[in-house]
Amino acid sequence: METRTPVFEEFDPASDCDCPGCVHWRRVLPHSKTGRHPAAHRAVILAAAASTTLAVGHTAPALATPHSTPRPDVPAGEEPSTPQGDKAPLHGPGRLPAEPGGTLKAPASTRAEIIRRAKEWVAAKVPYSMYKYWSDGYRQDCSGFVSMAWNLPGNEWTGSLDQYGVRISKDELQPGDILLFHNPADPRRGSHVVIFGGWTDYTHTYYVAYEEAPPHARRQATPYAYWSHSDRYLAYRYKGLAGGATGGKPDTGQSGGGRPDGEQQGAGQPGAAKPEGPKGGARYPGRAYFGPGANNKHVTRLGRMLVERGAGRHYRVGPGPRWSDADRRATRAFQLAQGWRGRNADGLPGPQTWALLVTGKGNDIRAGASESGAPASPSSHGVPGYPGRAMFRPGAHNEYVTRLGRQLVKKGFGKHYRTGPGPRWGEADRRAVEAFQRAQGWRGGAADGYPGPETWRRLFS
Repeated sequence: METRTPVFEEFDPASDCDCPGCVHWRRVLPHSKTGRHPAAHRAVILAAAASTTLAVGHTAPALATPHSTPRPDVPAGEEPSTPQGDKAPLHGPGRLPAEPGGTLKAPASTRAEIIRRAKEWVAAKVPYSMYKYWSDGYRQDCSGFVSMAWNLPGNEWTGSLDQYGVRISKDELQPGDILLFHNPADPRRGSHVVIFGGWTDYTHTYYVAYEEAPPHARRQATPYAYWSHSDRYLAYRYKGLAGGATGGKPDTGQSGGGRPDGEQQGAGQPGAAKPEGPKGGARYPGRAYFGPGANNKHVTRLGRMLVERGAGRHYRVGPGPRWSDADRRATRAFQLAQGWRGRNADGLPGPQTWALLVTGKGNDIRAGASESGAPASPSSHGVPGYPGRAMFRPGAHNEYVTRLGRQLVKKGFGKHYRTGPGPRWGEADRRAVEAFQRAQGWRGGAADGYPGPETWRRLFS
């Protein structure tokens, strides 16, 4: 009897079968047949290479139904079902596997670069898919998203991402780290991974999460550690962080031209110091440690130095480790006291601001000085009392958020608040604003849940 070499052929499940497996494969198989999905989730049959017949009595294997279990304990629309693809190489423009990158390693990266790459997918609203690959070669699911942000040489999955990181505690989390849940018993049941973007408040109960989830990549305030399976998420720090796994050398933000608070700013001002001047190990820690979502000892030290220089009236409580609008206003007041204007007085400390503070040089903040960073300028964008869009975004914590929320409740749009309203911007605020905007007949980008000057004017008119 002549031996024939079997070949593998893909086949479509019978179109008249309505079992869950066939329904699933009718939906996803057209994508798989293009060669986009590298995992072994395709149904195959053995056929003779020549005119041989299949042996009678063999039964085709049953098709497994992917995980799609509901999660009744999670608010509707918050936590998506996030099945994922398997470990795979990067894919090139032709949707075929790219050339192997050699030995697996963790390419060097900074926290700022990780967050920047994550934001690019969020801005592009990259659609969620277990099978498709974005133009950069990364798979469009949760683990592909992290592989992209960490700039890994291939597409990892929740069962392999940990090899590129080191375990850290909740208190050590910083932007660019990840929160990972891998369920080895059933990887499709709950396994998920997100990028940590920073705490939203001092209680450390919510954080900004960057993630790839249906329908597309998103950035939103998320309860720690996640909407469900919270006790099973583990925190990891990327091994390839510049300066080592502990992140000892964060991005200082000095690579781009024209950065405010650069070496030239303050030239000619009394007491101006060189950026590299601080002594006693008080080097500028880097821009990544300041701004919305930051929570670390450097924020506390900055606030205390600012209070010593006359910025105490900006703090109702603190200073503390969580970055707040009080820190921004106090920093801006100090920058204005040096005679700096425009982008050089943006309220975010750069190396020159830090140098003046730690050395005790430069001008102190004068009592009663006029500062545009003080609460409630008379008019913004031509609308009385509107403080600007920066006051309403993930991580914001200020009196305007409280004022906005109370007015929304007064107008009849308070059903989204379980507690509050309060000073920390949250998803309840965004939903309430969106409901108000839709009540005005606005749709699409005009009803995004973030108050602009016209929303503000209508709310308070």
